[in-house]
Amino acid sequence: MSSTPTTGIRCMLMRGGTSKGAYFLAGDLPTDPHERDQLLMRVMGTPDPRQIDGVGGANPLASKVAVVSRSTDPESDIDYLFLQVGVEAATVSDRQNCGNLLAGVGPFAVERGLVPAGDVQTRVRIRMVNSDSLATATFSTPGGVVDYSGETAISGVPGTAAPVVLDFADTEGAACGSLLPTGNVRDEIDGIAVTCIDNGMPVVVAAAVDLSVSGYETPAELAADPGLRERVQSLRLAAGKLMGLGDVTDAPVPKTTLVAPPREGGAISTRTFIPLHPHDSIGVLGAVTVATAVLLEGAVGHDLAQLPAPGASLSVEHPTGRLDIGIDLDTATTPPRVRRSSLVRTARKLFDGTVFPRTY
Repeated sequence: MSSTPTTGIRCMLMRGGTSKGAYFLAGDLPTDPHERDQLLMRVMGTPDPRQIDGVGGANPLASKVAVVSRSTDPESDIDYLFLQVGVEAATVSDRQNCGNLLAGVGPFAVERGLVPAGDVQTRVRIRMVNSDSLATATFSTPGGVVDYSGETAISGVPGTAAPVVLDFADTEGAACGSLLPTGNVRDEIDGIAVTCIDNGMPVVVAAAVDLSVSGYETPAELAADPGLRERVQSLRLAAGKLMGLGDVTDAPVPKTTLVAPPREGGAISTRTFIPLHPHDSIGVLGAVTVATAVLLEGAVGHDLAQLPAPGASLSVEHPTGRLDIGIDLDTATTPPRVRRSSLVRTARKLFDGTVFPRTY
């Protein structure tokens, strides 16, 4: 660790996709995980619903950390550890990936000199430490400098920015060990049909109508329904055990996604909980996993979806727009195999400097 809490810690705040987080070099943080996590909570201002005494954004989507270092794996250039820092709860979890913050990892690695920039664009192979899976980020670096400006718009983010193309490999069963960790395309929990699936993010997929909602509510409307929160928690607690995740009471996974027929020209409409807070959009790897689910015959959502032509992107509708996902799925095998997944995000550097964690 090259700095201490009294002198501050080098940090870059970035927007990655529809999330925002603090990016650190691994060497600038304590090597002991407990010390590191305690420090990061003080950096973010956790626990406090406003995170008023830290740089956290008082929302799970803005209370995230990326820890980046050069990789010793010959198949990758960079190691990326994602940490979800609690807001009101004094927690730090490494039990999931974050595909949104992933969009900023390649640019951050170039900014910190971990990866040489190309003259036109740069391709960075990233090992997602949380799941030991591989992602490749390709982004613009004209003249060897990261260019964050561009004309690409993504739902849930105002304005436009430069595209970051993300390609995923080996995300199948990232946390649970298999794409369908229960061994079934469809299970029943509390009388509700669910699909428990993991293509980079453990997700419980259920039809919105089975939880007495339409699937088109706003996040605020969903949050105002205490009965729904209880039903979602009951589902995910039972699903966590079925998926081999154990007791997930205080864990951020599995996510729960409620699906409904599309009504904005996409393939499927979604409402996601992280894990009980309604998501303003949908996470990258959560969307990849839900898109994979609806492609599986017999899975919850398959019969509700308007599926694209083979080889075309599948558009996942969410409360603030749509996210287009490319899924290369081999259905000739049992269970099906995911060859690769891809999508486009954007990222932007917000500030680069020194962060001072609270000392109490």
